[in-house]
Amino acid sequence: MKTRPFLRLCAAAALAAILQPAAAQEVVLKFHHIWPTAAMAPTKVIAPWCDKIAAESKNRMRCQLLPAMSGGGTPAQLVDRVKDGVDDLTITLPGYTAGRFPAMEVFELPFMTNSAEAGAQASWDYLQKYGAKEFPGTRILAAWVHDEGYVHTASKPIKSLEDFRGLKMRAPTRQTNKLLAKLGATPVGMPVTGVADALSKGTIDGYVLPWEVIPAFKLHEMTRFHTETDPSRPALYSAGFVFAMNQAKYDSLPADLKKVIDANSGAALSRQIGKTWDDSQDAGRKAAQDRGNTFIKLSPADTDNWIKASASIHEEWVAEMDKRGLPGKQMLQEARELLAKYRK
Repeated sequence: MKTRPFLRLCAAAALAAILQPAAAQEVVLKFHHIWPTAAMAPTKVIAPWCDKIAAESKNRMRCQLLPAMSGGGTPAQLVDRVKDGVDDLTITLPGYTAGRFPAMEVFELPFMTNSAEAGAQASWDYLQKYGAKEFPGTRILAAWVHDEGYVHTASKPIKSLEDFRGLKMRAPTRQTNKLLAKLGATPVGMPVTGVADALSKGTIDGYVLPWEVIPAFKLHEMTRFHTETDPSRPALYSAGFVFAMNQAKYDSLPADLKKVIDANSGAALSRQIGKTWDDSQDAGRKAAQDRGNTFIKLSPADTDNWIKASASIHEEWVAEMDKRGLPGKQMLQEARELLAKYRK
């Protein structure tokens, strides 16, 4: 009878499928983020990383890219989406969820650093000691800060602290909201994805952002004035990023694919991404230059006035950490020491 050979063939095929090693199965990682596809982060960080893990896994692991929040939800929800396994990977700003990650806010305090590369190395080291516990259910693959943050306004140049009065200014995080209030503006917190709409509706008069992201959202076309602090001083502000992976997804990978992820995460990746952000400044600034926008350079003395006006934010953060049972003064001091170490 032909039935028996056929049944034997089917049984063999079924057994082969069962015995097929997990390592041979394709793993698709849903990578959700805030940027348009052509922005710096997707082209210079996300796509190369995804290409690298695909190559090193011999195409057994790849990314499914979900740019510009196309996977649903809001930017503030990305940290929970990856923790809960809705997304497998994300790059986001923990500061979009105000007060949720207070230990890592130390790098968002005003006038801390003017090097994203140094900030990235410091962030990674500091994360291991103080920040990792803030991300349960999440594996942090890298941590960094963006390039120097500046002030950008639509119709009024900012040349002094007095010029902030009466202006509604967008800020990305809790600490930058506090900073703008100390400088005299009315802060309006929102992710970068909402800035263009808020400007067009007059909800805000300007915003603080690094140069890197401005062309991606065409914000240089909606603002005429750009105020930069003196380069001999630390930058006005920076915001922290994390490259996060769902822990359960990582745990489900076979050992060899875990090794691929491990080889493409950590201190070296953090530093590389920070340098990429530093290198992005000139291109971002050029878009505003080419449009003929006006640039204001603060003097060292004026920058020092801004530093003095915002200095109490550091003390407030230390006090908050102390209330949470954390060594706030020590944490701030260690963050500063790490930044100094990596600036050398």
